[in-house]
Amino acid sequence: MNTYGLIGYPLSHSFSKKYFSEKFERENISDAEYHAFPIEQIELLPQLIKDNPSLRGLSVTIPYKETVIPFLDELNETAKKIGAVNCIKISNGKMIGYNTDAFGFKQSIKPFLASQHERALILGTGGASKAVEYILKEIGINCFFVTRNKTAENQFIYEEVNENMLNAFKLIVNATPLGMFPNINACPAIPYQFITSSHLLYDLIYNPTETEFLKKGKLKGAAAVNGFSMLQHQAEEAWRIWN
Repeated sequence: MNTYGLIGYPLSHSFSKKYFSEKFERENISDAEYHAFPIEQIELLPQLIKDNPSLRGLSVTIPYKETVIPFLDELNETAKKIGAVNCIKISNGKMIGYNTDAFGFKQSIKPFLASQHERALILGTGGASKAVEYILKEIGINCFFVTRNKTAENQFIYEEVNENMLNAFKLIVNATPLGMFPNINACPAIPYQFITSSHLLYDLIYNPTETEFLKKGKLKGAAAVNGFSMLQHQAEEAWRIWN
């Protein structure tokens, strides 16, 4: 029996186990199982691998997409460029890191992009935001980040986001966990009153299906997309890599 799983902490928000269990049933895959491995610190990863010799692949979620890298034997080209990993292939005792978030995000956002989405504000600077920036830049979209503490040229703090800025940035991507189950009433602190019908709001969160961030955008007529399609695309890509 080949084992696959998800590492992160906490894992109460994750649909991955359900997604893969249903996939295995639907596609009559009888020699595979998928487990959630909530590890409190990334330093526990080598022990987890040791304790589960049948592990063939791992998905990586918050907060380990960047801190997992030193524990890996190699990175594929995309993961190296992005600087974040959300998929690990375990083969012949080696752990190889990939980034399927980028693929998933690209597939899921493409149908919604229009000519006015030439500049993007990415909320958050964690591992997921790096995959978002990588894809948007590839498409030719100019990216800036919004964060609590400014550490780079292309970053703003939340207090700086105003009407002029939202007029200039018609694509806003939430790459923070704000609004994720169970804290469904939380949302990034941006001035939603300046969102318009020419905006596209994309939330990487898929649980709940409509976050407070998306609700507030929709009230202003904006197009709103959640992260469920991204989850599906990145999971299928991970399965392809593992097998």
